[in-house]
Amino acid sequence: MPDQNQRLLTIVCESMLEPFLQEELPHLGASGYTVTDARGAGRHGRRGGAWTKESNVKVDIVCDAEVAQRVVEHINREYKQHYALVMYSTDAKMHCV
Repeated sequence: MPDQNQRLLTIVCESMLEPFLQEELPHLGASGYTVTDARGAGRHGRRGGAWTKESNVKVDIVCDAEVAQRVVEHINREYKQHYALVMYSTDAKMHCV
């Protein structure tokens, strides 16, 4: 299979959003994603993760640019105003599937 150029979209958000994202991402066109626990500090303050209600997750999605844009628009529309989150993306080159 030839190399495929994709986007790596990363979402760092409050862990309480994880069940919603698990339901919504496939409907937005994401064929898969990886979720990991995340801790740190930033403009939304320190997120230690010692208490479930204050923990963060990092969601990585490798997808085409159209799906990445659809996910970003959905999250901005549905969650940005009420939840601490950050999203960023970069080019990703798939070498095997």
